[in-house]
Amino acid sequence: MPPPEVDVITVGRGDATLTQDLPGRVQAYRTAQVRARVEGIIEKRLFEEGSDVKAGTSLFQISARTYKATADAAQADVVIARQTVERYKSLIAVKAVSQQEYDVAVARVKQTEAALARAEEDLENSTVPAAISGRIGRAMVTEGALVGKGDATQLATIEQLDSVYVNFTQPGADLLRLRQAVRTGKLKHADSARVELLLEDGRIYPQPGKIFFTDMAVDPSTGSVSLRAEFANPQHELLPGMFARVRFPEALAENVIRIPQRAVQSGPQGQFVMAVIEGKAAPVPVKTSGMAGVDFIIADGLKGGEQVIVNGLQKARPGTQVKAVPWDPVAPMMGKPAEKSANGKPETGAAHVR
Repeated sequence: MPPPEVDVITVGRGDATLTQDLPGRVQAYRTAQVRARVEGIIEKRLFEEGSDVKAGTSLFQISARTYKATADAAQADVVIARQTVERYKSLIAVKAVSQQEYDVAVARVKQTEAALARAEEDLENSTVPAAISGRIGRAMVTEGALVGKGDATQLATIEQLDSVYVNFTQPGADLLRLRQAVRTGKLKHADSARVELLLEDGRIYPQPGKIFFTDMAVDPSTGSVSLRAEFANPQHELLPGMFARVRFPEALAENVIRIPQRAVQSGPQGQFVMAVIEGKAAPVPVKTSGMAGVDFIIADGLKGGEQVIVNGLQKARPGTQVKAVPWDPVAPMMGKPAEKSANGKPETGAAHVR
């Protein structure tokens, strides 16, 4: 039998951006709770649940007959009060009425105008509008429900999803360690304004994000710093409450060795890789010091020039003859089961050690 083929990479040195995958939650760009501002019976729901609505669109109709009658009565009181003031203007000149009576009539006009303004506002609030544009969820009340009795009843929620926030945290100890490494010259500052998002199914979200907010204090209960990134969401693929991981660039490292994460295995003696030495597979102990995207940064164990096995580890038992073939990361093995490493675990599940 000819020796089995294994895919290998030739280890080399170069610059890399150290990254850290931090857990986060998706939050809507803006959220507005639709509430009833007046008391009454819901007569009609004017929107379709789960649809997009525009700001100012009528969403609910509350019974308005009482508010219409109150507004009409207030309008009549204003007319009478204004007519009284006009009559008193001519009578006060001939001292048919006193100055005090005229002042009371003027004050009455202002009172009736204020009552009219309140009545018109209540009448207007009987039609509940959308405060913002966005996607509206399910209705929390049905036709015939009494709302606004004692408080502003929540009727629905509108969320803007064209852009979303992802809130995540970074351990304060990691932040101090990185700043110290940059200060001593071991690492350089990275452009942390742009970040990537890893979805729950493992895919990388196609739209890059940007850091929008960084808390200037460490939370004493968790020892972490709060951060927020903003991502465009034109297809509404990201939904509020969704779990995701933010790939956050930490620093730039020069003249380092990086290898694919799947090439690193774990055993009782620690981490190791399988290398091709004189045509045979041989384990090489390594130590990792961080991540650069999906690759491990090797701190110790490799010097450069070694042929490290990436695919075919289930064939590469220590001491067996193998045929090294350059690895092509762009051509995945379609329709084949995930390969297993020497410890019986899938190669893509190597320990994520920082």
